[in-house]
Amino acid sequence: MKNGTTLPDVTFHTRVRDETITSDNPFRWQDETTADYFANKRVVLFSLPGAFTPTCSTYQLPGFENNFEAFKAKGIDAIYCMSVNDSFVMNKWAQGQNLKNVNVIPDGSGEFTRKVGMLVDKDNLGFGMRSWRYAAVINNGVVEAWFEEPGKADNHAEDPYGESSPENVLKHLEDGKAA
Repeated sequence: MKNGTTLPDVTFHTRVRDETITSDNPFRWQDETTADYFANKRVVLFSLPGAFTPTCSTYQLPGFENNFEAFKAKGIDAIYCMSVNDSFVMNKWAQGQNLKNVNVIPDGSGEFTRKVGMLVDKDNLGFGMRSWRYAAVINNGVVEAWFEEPGKADNHAEDPYGESSPENVLKHLEDGKAA
């Protein structure tokens, strides 16, 4: 992806809480589109190899969650975490991380990730197809700034982390490099 690129149109199959459902699992299916998430707002999107994985759960997701107010002060309306995981997994991970500020987007089939060119094979770890780690500032569905970890490749032996860190994205915004 590069700056100025419009995000692909994708439908995400999500599970949302529905208080009218009186059961132990008060969720229902709800399809959300790229436009639902990205139209008419400026957001940070970050994607990672998988829910519950070490770097994702210890550094990246908590870093975006804990710095939400700083991002908001720089004109960010929402922060989204995407992974090639289904909605059940993403919702349970969000619950386990006590998220209040970051919203999760399940890309269960990897369609969005493939269309933005970030789908990689991680069979070497037993993961199958997953997202390469990246972050982006998206303004009304258009990439304003792109932060991709180096060395993108199938079955990469390492999990680089730094370019897509919340600290790096926030520094970019603080330096006034964004539109």
